[in-house]
Amino acid sequence: MTNHWVDIKNANVVMVMGGNAAEAHPVGFRWAMEAKNNNDATLIVVDPRFTRTASVADIYAPIRSGTDITFLSGVILFLISNNKINAEYVKHYTNASLLVRDDFSFDDGLFSGYDEAKRQYDKTSWNYQFDENGYAKRDDTLTNPRCVWNLLKEHVSRYTPEMVEHICGTPQADFLKVCEVLASTSAADRTTTFLYALGWTQHTVGAQNIRTMAMIQLLLGNMGMAGGGVNALRGHSNIQGLTDLGLLSTSLPGYLTLPSEKHADLQTYLAANTPKATLPGQVNYWGNYPKFFVSLMKAFYGDDAQKENNWGYDWLPKWDQAYDVLKYFDMMDRNKVSGYICQGFNPVASFPDKNKIVASLSKLKYLVIIDPLVTETSNFWQNHGEMNDVNPANIQTEVFRLPSTCFAEEDGSIANSGRWLQWHWKGADAPGEARTDGEILAGIYHKIRELYRTEGGKGAEPLLKMGWHYEQPDHPESEEVAKENNGYALEDLFDANGNLLAKKGQLLDSFALMRDDGSTSSACWIYAGSWTAKGNQMANRDNADPSGLGNTLGWAWAWPLNRRIIYNRASADPQGKPWDPKRMLIEWNGTKWVGNDIPDYNTAAPGSGVGPFIMQPEGLGRLFAIDKMAEGPFPEHYEPFETPLGTNPLHPNVISNPAARLYEADAKRMGKRSEFPYVGTTYRLTEHFHTWTKHSRLNAIAQPEQFVEISEKLAKSKGIANGDYVKVSSKRGFIRAVAVVTQRLQTLNAGGQEVETVGIPLHWGFEGTARKGYLANTLTPSVGDANSQTPEYKAFLVNIEKA
Repeated sequence: MTNHWVDIKNANVVMVMGGNAAEAHPVGFRWAMEAKNNNDATLIVVDPRFTRTASVADIYAPIRSGTDITFLSGVILFLISNNKINAEYVKHYTNASLLVRDDFSFDDGLFSGYDEAKRQYDKTSWNYQFDENGYAKRDDTLTNPRCVWNLLKEHVSRYTPEMVEHICGTPQADFLKVCEVLASTSAADRTTTFLYALGWTQHTVGAQNIRTMAMIQLLLGNMGMAGGGVNALRGHSNIQGLTDLGLLSTSLPGYLTLPSEKHADLQTYLAANTPKATLPGQVNYWGNYPKFFVSLMKAFYGDDAQKENNWGYDWLPKWDQAYDVLKYFDMMDRNKVSGYICQGFNPVASFPDKNKIVASLSKLKYLVIIDPLVTETSNFWQNHGEMNDVNPANIQTEVFRLPSTCFAEEDGSIANSGRWLQWHWKGADAPGEARTDGEILAGIYHKIRELYRTEGGKGAEPLLKMGWHYEQPDHPESEEVAKENNGYALEDLFDANGNLLAKKGQLLDSFALMRDDGSTSSACWIYAGSWTAKGNQMANRDNADPSGLGNTLGWAWAWPLNRRIIYNRASADPQGKPWDPKRMLIEWNGTKWVGNDIPDYNTAAPGSGVGPFIMQPEGLGRLFAIDKMAEGPFPEHYEPFETPLGTNPLHPNVISNPAARLYEADAKRMGKRSEFPYVGTTYRLTEHFHTWTKHSRLNAIAQPEQFVEISEKLAKSKGIANGDYVKVSSKRGFIRAVAVVTQRLQTLNAGGQEVETVGIPLHWGFEGTARKGYLANTLTPSVGDANSQTPEYKAFLVNIEKA
């Protein structure tokens, strides 16, 4: 979230798309209802299914799953064509006026630079034109045909209301009603907040779904505003913390990048990741990358990280490609993996193509499960009849189960969707032999170090040099780890005038104190300030709200620097005055920024030319994404890999995302509409939390058995009555479930044909108290988003028949 949960109440329009907040986030959804009831906000829901969220919406628009970019690009076209944008915001705060290289192009579904053999782009042409000083050229009149504004208008010109209806199946009247309501928030005193969840991310174009929505918010002037922003409704309470701490395969904590094999030395690595300002006078905060990186290495390796050894750079692994879960299970399937440590993850129940996952795990020598519960993965070897096509007698894998604690059995912090780090305290001791995750990992760490010391082996140095200075080496306490994340001054720190900023050994108050000379440490630079000399800021519990905006700065702590709304300088106009005084976040009082939030770079005075989007080298919000996205700098509609249309109405030669992650073995397991004519999509219910609460008796009573939802028309054509058992099949396998015949799903007309959707809740499996069932991910294809590699769970092809 750029904003936070409570801030939703400040919106004039709440648009829920790619999510079902009332059902999947029922506590947080109270703030959307508060906006509706107390702020007279309009609630819009765009969803393939009429959900609980839709039932309280002012406007509901149906959509074919997997076509969100078409819908949102149609909104962009509407806003531009009807001059419903915040023109001053767009001019000063976006890259609309910057000129793009002459060799950038788009033709018949492909951007310039595509390599079909590699399924990836050379992004050289996706950049600005630069002058002799290395700054991007611009045309403030927005008349140059190569400026971002004109290229954007040309690109979205195809997404007319007629095309939206043709591709999405959304009636034009519904679509235009949504456009008109969104357009009303181009006024300076009105805002829209967008709420999305896995319904947007779990597509092969998931990252571009989110980016298209962000572009709308830039055009409307809603980024940085109270009641605005881009707001992800996380599927778990600490998913935000997962990405913060760099648990993706090519990431380091604080959104730093793990070096690749292209970065032979530290200088090459830092040069590749430290951007230069592309407009004069920009803050370009990633220009501080060396400070964050060296501080991280000091946290990793302590005194062994020195300038003479490039701060231990050679001890970091260098990746040749992203080793995400899709990649890893493909390697496992090809017998390229011997062992797998599975911590707090249940891939048999949650990763695509369950039968492939089980077959892959069966080829391991060992599997280590770290989890509080018995999971399908910990029992993958059991043969549950037709639910598992692997013969247990042929499985060589040795399974080790290490029972861990749950969050309530230890102290620690949880980073929620709004970037709030909230400290919680241990509620009970763990049962039996369960240990904390930290204790388990510490035990593995010490044993491996002991083996290296006694037996030797390749790659020992990175592990042996790692700093491990906890009071209890076998059981690091959460408090120590939190302080390590925050960071310390390793020497006395002075400013340019010789004033003492921090004493040696003092916890850092801010990441602004970090240095690239080894005098500071921090295991996660964005968490600097969360635990200072004043104490644990995450444990703050003052909910005073003098502004009434919900920015309770005394409650918990939000990264960065306790800022509640990122890019909040964009909430003020170029003169430093709030676009809307009624929801003032900050304003310039003539000498400094003051207000109801922590200013985003508080020394940038109005008129200084420093843009509010300080993490970008141009200081501007990007309508054109230059070289960051895998499949193009502008969003483009690509069909799901299993499309019910069999083609792409915009460009039949490029049907699906040309840069999506797809391995050879998985490509052979893709279904065709001739055999699987209906769209399958997965989702969650209020009564269950993922696949965990099926262990709870009360939850199992509330929703005891697996079911699927189908429209009345589809049910009639297949001879299926409400309550019948049905078989739902895809190219990868089948499930059996109870049919729920409902008006919540309607037949859509898209691509010149009728499209039916089968809704599949995902909570059941062959473990737990609930009635044993089939796993929904048996049906889903193993193909991933081109940027995040998130699998495509929300749009795939199935057949359904009476069982």
